[in-house]
Amino acid sequence: MHVLIAGCGYLGLRAARAWREAGHQVTALSRHPDRHPEWSEWGIDIVHGDVLEPESLRALPAADLCLYAVGYDRTASADKRTVYVDGVCHVLKEIRSRVRKLIFISSSSVYGQSAGEWVNEQSPCGPDSESGRICVDAEHQVREIYPDCGTGSEQSAVILRLTGIYGPGRLIARCDQLRQGHTLSGRPDAWLNLIHVDDAVQAVQLLAAGLLADRPLCSSLYLLSDEAPLTREEFYGAIARRIGAPPLVFDLQGDVSLNKRCDSRLIRKELGLTLRFPRATSALEQLLSPLMQ
Repeated sequence: MHVLIAGCGYLGLRAARAWREAGHQVTALSRHPDRHPEWSEWGIDIVHGDVLEPESLRALPAADLCLYAVGYDRTASADKRTVYVDGVCHVLKEIRSRVRKLIFISSSSVYGQSAGEWVNEQSPCGPDSESGRICVDAEHQVREIYPDCGTGSEQSAVILRLTGIYGPGRLIARCDQLRQGHTLSGRPDAWLNLIHVDDAVQAVQLLAAGLLADRPLCSSLYLLSDEAPLTREEFYGAIARRIGAPPLVFDLQGDVSLNKRCDSRLIRKELGLTLRFPRATSALEQLLSPLMQ
């Protein structure tokens, strides 16, 4: 199998490594030459290009599958909408004739529910944030360019909406803030929906296997979160206790939303996905140990 990855960042690079360890060929699109030596050590082929420069995408190879996981680089000169919506349009129009299958990474920010409701793949999208509206528009581009989403046809795609990704290296800044006693904005009882990056990689691999088996997936859209949403007080309180930080202080003058709770039973059932970290607090000891040495 040959996999093309656009967006070889926190999730994409880990997926690339997993596929390489399984003996598959991986090509990554990158606009950062300084990362090339590290990726080459993993046996990842590199195409230098930018999703906002269509001419640079002509060198993208034919592949069996594309994982599109482009995130927003806050140091970039372009705004988020341009990167997400125009970027995916440029890449998919270039590769659609030579890449049969697509996994597009989206976000649970497409949901606008904010009173603690449960949401799943059937829930309506009505994002109340610009980031959410951008993700909805990017998903629309995917469906326009790869219209046979999840059908098992020769050329098809699946959209994977992820909740907040955490894992190694993602809690350092928050731990520093907690140790310093910084005030946390928003409600302590607002819900957090999280997924460990290793579980996200496992889901991506299972989706790829399903797409390439040329059989219909049960859905063209999946929502991925762990099995137990936590309140902000539960999650950050667990971190604070493990690192010896002072008691939490919340600024109730900030966001008064309760957020939503994400139900990802469909993807676990249909793909036989068993999460390594079904609850975020179960991963904290492993993640925080290096920060306490």
